[in-house]
Amino acid sequence: MSGNSIGVIFRVTTWGESHGKALGVVVDGCPPNIALTESDIQKDLKRRKPGQLKSASPRREKDLVEILSGTFEGRTTGTPISLIIKNRDVDSSAYEELRDIFRPGHGDVTYYRKYGIRDHRGGGRASARETVARVAAGTIAKKVLSCEDIEAIAYTKELGGITAERISLEDIHRNNLQCPDPKAAQAMEKKLEEARKNGNSLGGIVEILINGCPVGLGEPVFDKIDADLAKALMSIGTIKGVEIGAGFGVARMTGFECNDPITPEGFSTNHAGGILAGITNGDEIVIRVACKPIPSIEKTQKTSDVDGNPVELSIKGRHDVSAIPRIIPVCEAMVSMVLADHLLRQRANQVGQGGL
Repeated sequence: MSGNSIGVIFRVTTWGESHGKALGVVVDGCPPNIALTESDIQKDLKRRKPGQLKSASPRREKDLVEILSGTFEGRTTGTPISLIIKNRDVDSSAYEELRDIFRPGHGDVTYYRKYGIRDHRGGGRASARETVARVAAGTIAKKVLSCEDIEAIAYTKELGGITAERISLEDIHRNNLQCPDPKAAQAMEKKLEEARKNGNSLGGIVEILINGCPVGLGEPVFDKIDADLAKALMSIGTIKGVEIGAGFGVARMTGFECNDPITPEGFSTNHAGGILAGITNGDEIVIRVACKPIPSIEKTQKTSDVDGNPVELSIKGRHDVSAIPRIIPVCEAMVSMVLADHLLRQRANQVGQGGL
């Protein structure tokens, strides 16, 4: 298995490399007659593209998407949807000195040991550039979910140790970091600038809220929806941890504290994060993901070359100081893909129960 695809009914396959000619994605299983144009996809791609912050990579990609198949007169046809995003601002010169050197924190050494060959230009398939294809596919998944009034929204919860204490969803798009706490956002931007000047990088936490999800999504036992959500999010290179609902906090609770009381009106608390026994319970789904610091930094680090010789390395080139906020639409895309897939799987389960 190649590991380049995700989903059972709503199936997504990405392709392409950071410094190749283009990146793209094929989405199979999308229902017909859903309104979809390139401008719909472009809105989410704009949120992910580089060069929008002083602390972001200065790589200037327009990230223009082209729909190659699967739509007719602005609507999906039910056939595979193929999308392409061409690389326009490729500069591989900064990577030549890294041809035989493994960058700390990157997948260079593991790709080389696994395949015996690697694309040293920006990391190839392991590059964050690959996520542009995920965001494009995620727009299609969001379109499927919108038919059922299901919405996923993500935002910066923490960056460089600074936490958003106030959650105002109206403020998310009023600052560059897509943070729901304007005061925290200002402190985060200062922290990012300090790290940039010091040749370093920062990690953080993204929180994802899913509203409108019906009861019943998720397939026992190995395809629990929380398991699939965690897998989808962990497939993003920067993410090293996922928690749902109270997450690791449940380890410090008693059963009485952790259980969400069931009332005639619904659940009075949401420690479960909207999922019980791997099946959605109709409550808001709450997910947090831990994003590691960008490993490409100017600070001198110790590493080795392909022959095992010790090397001291300071990485130059065009790199973000943090994966946040550009990772936010990627997180939304991945959870939307999983939800769209499970929504369509649930419709299949309902055959013979009075409808689809």
